[in-house]
Amino acid sequence: MKKWLLPLIIIVVVVFGIYSWAVGFNNTAVKLNENVSESWGNVQTAYQRRSDLIGNLVNTVKGAADFEKSTLTSVIEARAKATSVTIDPSNITPEQLANFNKIQGGLSGALKSLLVTVERYPDLKANQSFLKLQDELASTENQILTARTRFNEAIKPYNNHVKTFPNSILASIFNFEGKAYFDSEPGAEKAPEVKFDFNNKK
Repeated sequence: MKKWLLPLIIIVVVVFGIYSWAVGFNNTAVKLNENVSESWGNVQTAYQRRSDLIGNLVNTVKGAADFEKSTLTSVIEARAKATSVTIDPSNITPEQLANFNKIQGGLSGALKSLLVTVERYPDLKANQSFLKLQDELASTENQILTARTRFNEAIKPYNNHVKTFPNSILASIFNFEGKAYFDSEPGAEKAPEVKFDFNNKK
């Protein structure tokens, strides 16, 4: 074998190895990123279902003529704010996710206030449409929790893939950045304070 051929073979092998590594990294990162996007779509679907149910719930509660308008207004405003936020799943930043979480938490708080206030309205509590919507909301909250959990589960392998060395080198070249995890909604660590005014009968 000619002496100049050996270095050439080594160079070809090294180049092919780097190429194979880069292709393998990129393809895996794309697949994992698609899983994240799919999981985020499921999160948005669950939140959209809650938003639709809240709209129906508000319309049902409006039927109670003497129901506190300020409580309804806060729910309507929080719902409008929540539905106005959109996030690109291919580029979810920690700041975007924190803002989304904060706004959805505001809607959750307004909804809790509405449901507590309903306790003072026996006719509304007995309304079958309201009861059905309340059950569907409880079911949807479970779906949201599941969707958020699965989103975090999809984030973990993606982040492990793009953040570990030496993959992190290629990640910076191909613009694959780590993604933020869903955290609990603000104030979730505190149990809600529920007060019933049994002396105020409507």
